[in-house]
Amino acid sequence: MSGSLFQRVLLTNDDGIDAPGLAVLHDVASQLSDDVWVVAPAQDQSGISHALSLHDPLRVHQHGPKRFAVTGTPGDCVAIAARHILRDALPTLVLSGINRGANLGVETVFSGTVGAAMTAMLLDLPSIALSQTFTAGKAVPWETARALAPDILRLLARRPMPEQACLNVNFPACTVEEARPLKTTTQGRGFLRDIEVVSRDDMRRFAYHWLHLKRDHAGDEDGTETAAIAANHVSVTPLSFGRTNMKMHDWLLKQEIGLA
Repeated sequence: MSGSLFQRVLLTNDDGIDAPGLAVLHDVASQLSDDVWVVAPAQDQSGISHALSLHDPLRVHQHGPKRFAVTGTPGDCVAIAARHILRDALPTLVLSGINRGANLGVETVFSGTVGAAMTAMLLDLPSIALSQTFTAGKAVPWETARALAPDILRLLARRPMPEQACLNVNFPACTVEEARPLKTTTQGRGFLRDIEVVSRDDMRRFAYHWLHLKRDHAGDEDGTETAAIAANHVSVTPLSFGRTNMKMHDWLLKQEIGLA
């Protein structure tokens, strides 16, 4: 080591090993560590969430020094890296992304980018998911994440976290000069509202179907990551596995549901 902030960093994503966001993340991570490894899906795995491949074998192909593609999900990549490729010297930080598009609110449940970071948390590895927001019809402002991410990661690493968590970081869809400081946020609802099935016929008149995520851009509550991004802040939300709906939990108790 030569005084790097992180001893060993593992990079993965859900957009695939050739995604531009992963190249940006590698540039960022190389400013923070002398030992950066990439273990990423061979193909785009967007929307795969925390999925693990339990019924199919995984194949690992080396694409260069410290660079591997896995025929599986982002979660598979983290598992393969931590329990196979890097098992003798685990990463001190796992970075997932940089995703093409925001991961806000409910969409974090479906995100492969966040899923990889959550899998790292399951394996007791510090993890951060990073996503770059963009406006439809406009180029993705990768330079915003490229410029801001190094200092953001240094800031988040300044003090050890009191417990293991996955941090979800989103960069706003604006220039570096327009971006506002990092803001600690809650998940909120985000923009996802529904899943639409679009049905068509192929050239042989057989039906096929696309799933289409329906979103609206209504504002979210103050303090949420969606509200922060709308105001051009960089957002960071700590995520955990617990999903108990306490309001419903208390209601069920009042109904005496589950009592013998």
